[in-house]
Amino acid sequence: MSIELKNEIRQQACDSLQRYCADHFEEPIGNLKAQHLLDFILQEIGPSIYNRAVQDVQAHLLTRVQELDFDIHEEEFSYWTQQKKRR
Repeated sequence: MSIELKNEIRQQACDSLQRYCADHFEEPIGNLKAQHLLDFILQEIGPSIYNRAVQDVQAHLLTRVQELDFDIHEEEFSYWTQQKKRR
């Protein structure tokens, strides 16, 4: 699986990596090194992050589906129940 980023997002990620390396390693890296590092991260770690995100979405959707009955449930055969309340 290949994770593709839009050019604008890719550039922001490279800028962030460059800043991180300069701040934490006291060694600035150029744009080319940042691009290679980003490619490695996306290829090596990206699928793990993606899979976790899919699991989180599945769990969230499952919860929402389970709550659906409570949210939209309509009482069946309620005519007689309503008549008793009116008396």
